[in-house]
Amino acid sequence: MGSEERVSCVQTDSMENPKSFNSQVAERFAEVARILEAQGANVFRVGAYRRAAAMLRGLERPIDEIVKREGIEGLRELPGIGETLARFIHELVITGRLPMLDRLRGESDPIILLRTVPGIGRVTAHRLYDELGIETLEELEAAAHDGRLSDILGEKRLAGIRDSLATRLGRLRTQTLWRDIGQPSVAQILDVDEEYRTRAADDELPKITPRRFNPEDKQWLPVLHTNRGRRHYTALFSNTARAHQLNKTSDWVVIYYDRGDGERQCTVITATYGPLTGNRIVRGREAECMDYYHHRSHPPSHVLTRQAA
Repeated sequence: MGSEERVSCVQTDSMENPKSFNSQVAERFAEVARILEAQGANVFRVGAYRRAAAMLRGLERPIDEIVKREGIEGLRELPGIGETLARFIHELVITGRLPMLDRLRGESDPIILLRTVPGIGRVTAHRLYDELGIETLEELEAAAHDGRLSDILGEKRLAGIRDSLATRLGRLRTQTLWRDIGQPSVAQILDVDEEYRTRAADDELPKITPRRFNPEDKQWLPVLHTNRGRRHYTALFSNTARAHQLNKTSDWVVIYYDRGDGERQCTVITATYGPLTGNRIVRGREAECMDYYHHRSHPPSHVLTRQAA
């Protein structure tokens, strides 16, 4: 279902009961706050979702009407709604889903997520996931621009997917905004990765019960919520088909990060070939990891002087 169809369907319901959809979105945010609190997330982050839920319950204007008429810019004007929350509301209005909440519940399924994009059916979603390892809309957007989808999708279909993702992700159509701008350093990501794996090994983290690849319904997947400065991080072991097939569920760590400008993600793995073999690396940023480890083994002269002192 396309974005215009989705908004018009929700709009019909909102015209009958202007606050109904606002209440639905508010309840999703309230649930996010409850789960984050139970998982030990930062109290300010928990409070932001609770305040947003309260604001939405009291909002007279239907939230989907704001999306339809003003887009994501209109959402940013609401009290207490910054860039990240605006994007999440936008996602809920357009698709009826909130991937972040699915992840916190242990219900994340990349195939279902990919199939919510107009032009991507079941077979194509499996090809994107199995052949290219695409799990998120941001990764799909990048692949739609860098040529990786050209062998799978025709140009007309691909152009439609690009436009749909631009609307879905609340982006302006430029050649640069699909790139991950303002991403954290590999040093910071690897520090979060080390904290997560250490605390998971020491059984210090709350665990969730993933729906996928969990026939015994076990509560086994540790989750970490932590901060580095203004940036929020959530880390979990990868629970994808590929991770299970390669026996990497205790090695691959998916890290989500957000500095108030929208949530992004990366994956940290142990390199199995090349000069970085045996080291933890951020997938897709191997050159930066090479530089990071080079400077660790050859620290600057001022560091050596301080160590000697």
